Amino acid sequence: MSSGVEAMVRDGDQRAASSAPTARVAMVGGGQLARMTHQAAIDYGIELHVLAQSTADSAVSAGARYTLGRADDAGLLRRLASDADVTTFDHELVPLDELRAMASEGCAIRPRADALVLGCDKLFAREAVSGLGDHSVPVPAFVPVAGPADVAAFAERHGWPVVLKARHGGYDGRGVVIAHDAAAVERVLSTERGGDGPQWVVEEHLDIAAEFAVLVARSPSGYTATYPPIGTLQVEGICRELTIPADLPEEVVQQAATWARSILEGVDATGIVAVEYFVTDDGRLLLNEFALRPHNSGHITLEACTTSQFHQHLRAVLDWPLGATGLLRPAATVNLIADAATTELASRLPLALAVPDVHVHLYQKAPRPGRKVGHVTALADSVPEALERARTAADRFFG
Repeated sequence: MSSGVEAMVRDGDQRAASSAPTARVAMVGGGQLARMTHQAAIDYGIELHVLAQSTADSAVSAGARYTLGRADDAGLLRRLASDADVTTFDHELVPLDELRAMASEGCAIRPRADALVLGCDKLFAREAVSGLGDHSVPVPAFVPVAGPADVAAFAERHGWPVVLKARHGGYDGRGVVIAHDAAAVERVLSTERGGDGPQWVVEEHLDIAAEFAVLVARSPSGYTATYPPIGTLQVEGICRELTIPADLPEEVVQQAATWARSILEGVDATGIVAVEYFVTDDGRLLLNEFALRPHNSGHITLEACTTSQFHQHLRAVLDWPLGATGLLRPAATVNLIADAATTELASRLPLALAVPDVHVHLYQKAPRPGRKVGHVTALADSVPEALERARTAADRFFG
């Protein structure tokens, strides 16, 4: 009798052990990037715990474990990190000094704050990568803006129009303004709210032939994995379409990848990092911006590559072996951007799914004009064919 009870106890212990997560990861942010990271975490038996703003956040509606609160709540961040093997991010609106303190106390923060700042502060990023001497990476001409006089002097040297970029927090068309004259600059800077030093950067306006992103994953052990180049189409500051592989000369691809890996190693970044580039009409390759987290440009990797950016990010921050990044088939992605007439997408989903070789991802986000509410990826034998399929499927949501 006792042996049977002991066997039941042993079986129970075994069941309990087998149900334990392979790892616990905390992610600050609960948007669509956290949602797709949660889906990858399910594949690996990882428990993902997100810090969300609302129960309506995309990751929460997908079933992720969640805590509600603000990303700048130091106490909440510490409690979140204390229950995790590693803490990572789906956005950059985080308190860097607090993250540094947490890391000094033994919390695994990946990427670390001194790397994450490249995605948080456009002025810091510009100065960091352009001030490395022989190892500098070219960026558009820029200066920090303390007032309209700085912009006027810059325009004297580089001409109008100029590009004004918010130093912190701008994305999806926000925080980026093309100013054609001094009056436009005055209107932008009149919204200045103060802060620690200049809150805007002015850059030269470029004639752009192509934009693309290089995604690199890096583990704490220093291993890296680089994805094929991803072409990006931006309209009014919002990414509309992705293509892989990007139509670029091989020497451009190799140089961009070399620069990206060098910068990641220099700042000891971990996780997935997206490095965005411009190619100008006169043939210059210039670094644009960083994202030290899963990124919109990497959504295409879900179907197009052997290992998606979301699986790769988890593997990298946990210091697990990195996955292969090879291209399975040419692909194109079209972001679903809501407009004033968009009320819901679900009823039109079957129409989009009727397009061959199409994959649809809906974020369960309430539509509002300019908001990304999903994306469509199509695979084909060529990028043009994939792009045609993806556009056809996307159009059916708004037809």
